[in-house]
Amino acid sequence: MTREVKLGNRLVGDGHPVYITAEIGINHNGNINIAKELIDAAVEAGCDAVKFQKRTPELCVPPEQRDKMRHTPWGYISYIEYREKIEFNKEQFTEIVEYCHKKKIDWQASAWDEPSVDFLEEFDPLVHKVASASLTDSALLRKMREQGRPIILSTGMSEMEQIKAAVDLVGTEDLILAHCTSTYPCPPAELNLRMIQTLREMYSCPVGYSGHEVGLPTTVAAVVLGASLVERHITLDRAMWGSDQAASIEPGGLRKLVKYIRVVEEALGDGVKTVYESEKPSLEKLRRTDTLPIRGRYHKS
Repeated sequence: MTREVKLGNRLVGDGHPVYITAEIGINHNGNINIAKELIDAAVEAGCDAVKFQKRTPELCVPPEQRDKMRHTPWGYISYIEYREKIEFNKEQFTEIVEYCHKKKIDWQASAWDEPSVDFLEEFDPLVHKVASASLTDSALLRKMREQGRPIILSTGMSEMEQIKAAVDLVGTEDLILAHCTSTYPCPPAELNLRMIQTLREMYSCPVGYSGHEVGLPTTVAAVVLGASLVERHITLDRAMWGSDQAASIEPGGLRKLVKYIRVVEEALGDGVKTVYESEKPSLEKLRRTDTLPIRGRYHKS
């Protein structure tokens, strides 16, 4: 069974290095310089990609929420005004994409509505990302599939039947599923990392992990359980203003996470028992002459 998808110059799936995405999301707070600093942090850490989000505010903000007032970096403004200020326009997004090309790192974005898919298509994306909130938006899923690009489908806040329906709609070709729990930050007891194995048993496509927990060990554990792709939110400072900052990793933590993942995936091996050359001096020095048969033996030490 082939379980791999090509993203740009990288193959994602079994037998390939874990594809690590630094989710910038909206942690840039509408500031392009902060976005560039976060890209730099992802490059320095050794990530494969950075990811943003793209919305059309008038379509994504429910009417009853639009006029609600809230404190923001731009003052006390309506929610719809806030959503408009945090979105990068075409000129800004062009600058971001060019900066990613300059820094030699892939970029991705999750489109939350159909016009946003058209917006992203102007920049020739490697992949379309379906946010967990959009898993049941059949029109959006069809729009993404029509573009003929790979799809990453996050599965947070979803029942199994909804996941099955979404996969049935887009198909498993060029699909990467991402196990996710959409709580920010997510307590360890609700991460349910064994769902990675469940999805791997159900589908022949690569399965990844999109985490919103505090800390690094559980994300590394996701790799041990078979995640071919890992996505974590990043920030310059977890104390910054914004709803996703507290569930994000700062640059120092991101560097550690990438290092831990690379060490662990190397340590996993191929599951075939062998005597390594490095073991042979110890074997010759410590083991007594072996006179028992190789098969079916029980040796009491």
